[in-house]
Amino acid sequence: MTLQVKQVHKHFVGEASGVDLSKPLDAGTIKAVNDAMDKYAVLVFRDQPLTQTQQLELAKSFGPLDMGLKKLKKQPDRLEHAELADISNVADAGGTVARDSRKIVSNIANQLWHSDSSFQQPAARYSMLAAVQVPSSGGDTEFADLRAAYDALPDETKQEIEGLEAEHYALHSRFLLGDTEYTDEQKAALPPVWWPLVRTHPGSGRKLLFAGIHARAIKGWTVAEGRMLLMDLLEHATQPEFVYIHKWRPNDLVIWDNRSTLHRGRRFDLSQPRELRRATTLDVDGREQAAA
Repeated sequence: MTLQVKQVHKHFVGEASGVDLSKPLDAGTIKAVNDAMDKYAVLVFRDQPLTQTQQLELAKSFGPLDMGLKKLKKQPDRLEHAELADISNVADAGGTVARDSRKIVSNIANQLWHSDSSFQQPAARYSMLAAVQVPSSGGDTEFADLRAAYDALPDETKQEIEGLEAEHYALHSRFLLGDTEYTDEQKAALPPVWWPLVRTHPGSGRKLLFAGIHARAIKGWTVAEGRMLLMDLLEHATQPEFVYIHKWRPNDLVIWDNRSTLHRGRRFDLSQPRELRRATTLDVDGREQAAA
């Protein structure tokens, strides 16, 4: 079987076929997926009913796994593997969780534009999100192309932000939503890191605008001025021109490159189950180093 990809957005995103992701991938297929990710940044695979173990084995084919915000959690998950993130409103015993549960707060935080694990070193490379149950409406996931966003910046802005570094902090987005009940130990578990605002993607060689909701400060700038710049850049990067909207079907598997995209979930009726699970890999080969 050979990977086939059809571009579905003018800037990025490919709908992929010709590969059964439930089976181990050979070296040629892994290279083909990596090459396609460098080009399209997001790959959509339809009709891939993966078990939790199969999804995890697929992710391991592309590098070591990222635990991300799971470093802050103390309680066990309902999923079979700790390395899988439970992106759902489903309760451990079935049904949906209460609207005021911490799980819902976490889901709402996912509705902010972000790059997975940009708040750590190393950050995330690929995220692989599988759909199990989807609501009757809403609950889409949107992706923004940070390469196209950079290309469209005015030359004056490109010159202004070249060499600037932004501080990314895991809990910044949670604090914005009023989710502040974290211990000092939890706050210290993921200290902030610094990333250049302008990065070069190691696979495609394209420059990109590395923005997102985890960024909270610009090195050497006042907090107020830095945050206004970050807000302006995020607004620019997430214009409709640069955004693809994925409408989930059960058994969809979407892979995206966190180095060149932002994403966010969208609102849905919380009384309806929405169950997705994510595996994420670390960006450990050829990555840019976070500033000290």
